[in-house]
Amino acid sequence: MTTTRQNGSLYTNIQNNIATIEFGHPASNSFPSELLERLTKELISVGNNDAISIIILKSEGEKAFCAGASFDELVAVSTLEEGKQFFAGFANVINAMRTCGKLIIGRIQGKTVGGGVGLAAACDYVLATENAAVKLSEFTIGIGPFVIEPAVSRKIGVSGTAELTLDATSWKNAYWAKEKGLYAKVFESTNELDKEIDIMATKLASYNPAALIEMKKVLWKGTEHWNNLLAERAAVSGELVLSDFTKKALSKFKK
Repeated sequence: MTTTRQNGSLYTNIQNNIATIEFGHPASNSFPSELLERLTKELISVGNNDAISIIILKSEGEKAFCAGASFDELVAVSTLEEGKQFFAGFANVINAMRTCGKLIIGRIQGKTVGGGVGLAAACDYVLATENAAVKLSEFTIGIGPFVIEPAVSRKIGVSGTAELTLDATSWKNAYWAKEKGLYAKVFESTNELDKEIDIMATKLASYNPAALIEMKKVLWKGTEHWNNLLAERAAVSGELVLSDFTKKALSKFKK
């Protein structure tokens, strides 16, 4: 089932100490600001729930995992403040994933672009299908993946991020992403993916919750300055999106 709601959908299902957070949007599971805000709040809420040990992050449908930020909202940005707010959406989600205190398993069933690559990178353990190719196409519209870069580089290194960003028109396949460390395992079908996620989440949820919390802290050590860093990056992107170059590029894409 895929949602037809214009602002997207967000559902959380809690079972056996595992919270499954599922987002969806009719435009290839892209994120309008309102949906990013809802996801941020949900991650904080689930993070504060002692009955939950593990989070699974997934998206609706069989096709794209996430097409990044809402294109319509991007085109509508007209002031520096609006630009900063728009790009702060993914910054807030990544910071919530980083600090929520619960280990997050990412389920990547299909292609993921831009901010969606950032979401995958901010998960603690990612399982994907062969269809889960990745692309950072921001250069093609005159901006760059500045907000998500710290999360992406932390997972795949500066060289991997450079390869993805500079080759802005090419998809990298799921096996490339696995080789670089973005994905832990790649499966031939969604069916196999879901079976493995179920096994993995159940195992993790059976472990000492206090040990899981401590492990989360260890994995994210050295990122304590990210609240400020990602806000600064959102401001950089907000400025670029108002440039003549980007305005022209966006209008071409719109046509």
